[in-house]
Amino acid sequence: MWLAVTLRAVETRVLSDRYRIVRHLARGGMADVFEAEDTLLNRRVAVKALHANFASDKAFVTRFRREAQAAANLSHPNIVAIYDWGQDGGTYYMVMELIEGQTLRDVLKSGNAILPERAAEIAAETAAALSIAHQHGVYHRDVKPGNIMLTPEGQVKVTDFGIARAMDDSEELTRTGAVIGTATYFSPEQAQGLPADERSDVYSLGIVLYEMLAGRAPFSGESPVAVAYQHVSEPPTPITDLRPDAPPELAAIAMHAIAKAPTDRYQSAADMRADLLRYSSGAEPLVAGAVSAAAATALVATPGAIPPAAAATGTQTFDAPVEERSQTAYWAVVGGLVVALLLGIWLLFRLLSGGSPDTTLVSVPNLTGVDAQQASETLQELNLKVREQPEASEDIPVDHVIRTDPGPGTEVPTGEFVTIYVSTGPEQFGVPNLLGENVDVARNRILDQGFTSGEITYQPTEDTEENIVINQSPPGGTNADPGTPVDLVVSSGPAAVEIPDVSGQTSNQAIIELTRAGFTNITTQDEFSPDVLEGFVIETNPAAGQVVPTEATITVVVSQGPEPVAVPDLQGMSPDEAQDALSAIGLTLVVSSDTVEVALASGLVGNVAEQSPNVGTILEVGEPVTVKLGTVRQVVVPDLEGMTIEEAEAAASAAGLAIDISVDDPPVSTSDESLDGRIATQNPGAGETVDEGTIIIVVLYLWDGTTTTTVP
Repeated sequence: MWLAVTLRAVETRVLSDRYRIVRHLARGGMADVFEAEDTLLNRRVAVKALHANFASDKAFVTRFRREAQAAANLSHPNIVAIYDWGQDGGTYYMVMELIEGQTLRDVLKSGNAILPERAAEIAAETAAALSIAHQHGVYHRDVKPGNIMLTPEGQVKVTDFGIARAMDDSEELTRTGAVIGTATYFSPEQAQGLPADERSDVYSLGIVLYEMLAGRAPFSGESPVAVAYQHVSEPPTPITDLRPDAPPELAAIAMHAIAKAPTDRYQSAADMRADLLRYSSGAEPLVAGAVSAAAATALVATPGAIPPAAAATGTQTFDAPVEERSQTAYWAVVGGLVVALLLGIWLLFRLLSGGSPDTTLVSVPNLTGVDAQQASETLQELNLKVREQPEASEDIPVDHVIRTDPGPGTEVPTGEFVTIYVSTGPEQFGVPNLLGENVDVARNRILDQGFTSGEITYQPTEDTEENIVINQSPPGGTNADPGTPVDLVVSSGPAAVEIPDVSGQTSNQAIIELTRAGFTNITTQDEFSPDVLEGFVIETNPAAGQVVPTEATITVVVSQGPEPVAVPDLQGMSPDEAQDALSAIGLTLVVSSDTVEVALASGLVGNVAEQSPNVGTILEVGEPVTVKLGTVRQVVVPDLEGMTIEEAEAAASAAGLAIDISVDDPPVSTSDESLDGRIATQNPGAGETVDEGTIIIVVLYLWDGTTTTTVP
């Protein structure tokens, strides 16, 4: 049975013996949000607890749990971090990053004007958060000003992925036809109960941008159903009609994002963010053409309303020739304007499409990795028009093409636009503002945001509590690459002690000296060092000379001596090469007087043939590695006398030897015609042991032309 708890019960509890509720912050559609203290990590957090009346509903609990699971996998400076989630009795909760500041909804309700440039920044950072979520297969589905937080430093934080769902969900959490989200900001497809995707979030963000620019949302009504109908069927009033001073380029971005059909909008949050960044940098957004088209349409005056006819008085009039002529003239003017408008649109289409529709087709080349300028020239040589769109990339160098749209191999008419996505290098993230945070909380936030903890320096202060961050580098709010170290300056409070230099002492001596100095929290850490003897102190962290609170953790780094090394493979190396390889890693070479017989073709003659210890054995620095050099294999010379040259060559080759006919000794004369051309003598002689590859010098028989007669 799912238990329910009251708001008061939660406010007075410590959840899971860890999160002490401090005060109530806000109430949402599914849960209450509290400020709490994480007693384990000593940091302030926000706790979202499921409403008591929903805790007994298994479907709501499942949705709440999935919200935590989906959001916990998202890590980005513009997304509120999820630290933990769990259950305490009948209370289901998640633990989130506590954001100081106010929601965009509060700013809009206050009546304070939002400058167009600031509106573009807020929308761009929100789009960055949504883009990361979409890459993880998560749709927010409830983008609205109330879910966009603004910190005092101006950073945007998107929160409450409360009705998000992963792309691979197998269970639909809402029934078909159910309306999910907030009516003012949800998309036409959500209003119709159709599946939502990333373009639905783009639509909702477009509504938010519209409201920031125009001062009100495009649709409103007495009920959510009435608003939903307008999302589906009613065109929005142009922003420039409501706020003439709104930048037309930025207004065009908002209007493009809230197109009724998903295919007519930005196809991703990343695309919308890219256009917002173009606007902010002074470049022309890709949708700027819509502004020109709107301006061209505005050149054709809209005809005024037809004056009320006499029928409005309840009578009919049949003899009004003057009125009939005026009506005829009026409709003639309207018809002429319509024809002129259609002609203008046709001419505009001809100009934009590059002239005659009978254009040839060209294949878009593969430009991935090509310099953007060269890629642009290549496309122009094919009579194609080029749009450039910046995009972050980990793999493609800056100012080189990531991809094209249409892709490589696509056949398009000459004169068509091809978009090249140009790398701006790896995406940078906003460094969190850590001023005023506890040093342990600051460390966790640094790691949570994808950076690394850098140097921590303590500095005494009179007006700041100890262990509170008073400065940081890089500053909060600036952009930096993932993995960048963030250095902190931490208050040591008014009472602090200078850390003595204990380097070079034994670990026990160092601990005694630090204890005498007043430090109470001393730990040790072992590290390899080629310079400091084993058991002696390399350094302390924080470093010697810094002034820190006496209860600060002092880590004594103790040497383990040089790091053990693995024996490399020396086979085939010359003695000098083996010596260099071992010296580079701190080992010594010993050449054994023993040798190893090796085949001549092995390449090991005179080089290392065997080694001990074997390859990969772990040795301490300075230990020896013994090697044996290869010598030529010894073979026995075969008896070649009486053989033909071919037979002798085969026998010698089988023994690893070769033969050559002597040029210094004359042939041996013989009267036996059968010995003519056969081996008479050989050197080395048969049975001798020689090096493999030795050449045997042979002398041949030469028949003298006489015939030996045997007398019976």
